[in-house]
Amino acid sequence: MRVSTAKFFAGAFIAASAAGTQAAQQCDWPAYRLFVERVVQADGRVVDRSTDAQQTTSEGQSYAMFFALVANDRATFDRLLGWTRTNLSANQFDANNLRLPAWQWGKRQDGSFGVMDPNSASDSDLWIAYDLFQAGRLWKEPMYTKLAYALATQIVKQEIVDLPGLGPMLLPGPQGFRVGDITRLNPSYLPLPLLRGLAHEMPDGPWAKLAQNAAKMIRVTSPRGYAPDWAAYQNGQFVVDPKNGDVGSYDAIRVYLWAGMASASDPLARAWLDALGGMRQSVAQTGFPPEKVSTISGAASGEGPLSYWGALAPYFKALNDERGLGLARTHLEALVAPPGAGREPVYYDRVLGLFGGGFVDGRYRFDENGRLAPNWRSAC
Repeated sequence: MRVSTAKFFAGAFIAASAAGTQAAQQCDWPAYRLFVERVVQADGRVVDRSTDAQQTTSEGQSYAMFFALVANDRATFDRLLGWTRTNLSANQFDANNLRLPAWQWGKRQDGSFGVMDPNSASDSDLWIAYDLFQAGRLWKEPMYTKLAYALATQIVKQEIVDLPGLGPMLLPGPQGFRVGDITRLNPSYLPLPLLRGLAHEMPDGPWAKLAQNAAKMIRVTSPRGYAPDWAAYQNGQFVVDPKNGDVGSYDAIRVYLWAGMASASDPLARAWLDALGGMRQSVAQTGFPPEKVSTISGAASGEGPLSYWGALAPYFKALNDERGLGLARTHLEALVAPPGAGREPVYYDRVLGLFGGGFVDGRYRFDENGRLAPNWRSAC
């Protein structure tokens, strides 16, 4: 039986249209669109309106750049980069003249807006360098790659130190984290995929060794399976942070997020996850993540907000915990709810929700070399 040419092409057109609609649905990211509408100003500034200072942090800029890359939104990426260069690095942010960005900008006590703390935050610096390396590769733009090399070089010079008995470790910032024989550290500042990505781009750098040392820090400082917000290194060993103690809360929740996003092919990924089993046990017992936990005793208190569910979604996925992942997905629906439908998600809810929700929905992944694989490369 022969099919007429007209009917054949009509059928092919309908099939192609359906495929195109499906691809558009895959590639449209409603939670990202709402983030840009509600959190990113037209000039490229990410505003945390939950703070009195209406602050912008280098963290917020770096995360937003990552989301713009995942969304294939180069115009927003460039606006974010431009605002960061002008306001956080005093226009000194190019391959030949680079100042590490100030971590905090906002409304100062005299009512003016500007830099509130000139110290840089090394996690944000890592993220910006990573974003630029991946943008250079994915968008085939050498300018981004040159800038990434310049930034990563300054991170090595100013924010990575050699600790006795350990080797390279990332300081939280250039100033204020080494007092006497105590070095204060932040476990959430060291995402394994980023360290792998930087090692791939700069194989002669400290990144691979830094990944091993970060894994050791997580293992030693999480004796009951809960990561601390802060830790310290003294006399050749990791110890409880003298300033913040052994609490794990709003900083530490990102440790589970980064562990869940790491490639299963990474030789450190499984051990990293295995060191963090306490959070899974807590959610299994109570149905929610604790807001705060003592990493030494395991005593928990409070109920974690929406941001925690965003962070834990990839963690549950990596652990094949269907119940935990289902709970996380249900909570993350708030990120695309219309205005007035319950409490408006704040900055931290939105950014951790985009990381976690985007990952479990397959919008991006990291390969074993830490390279970003966004779904727009294949599906869009």
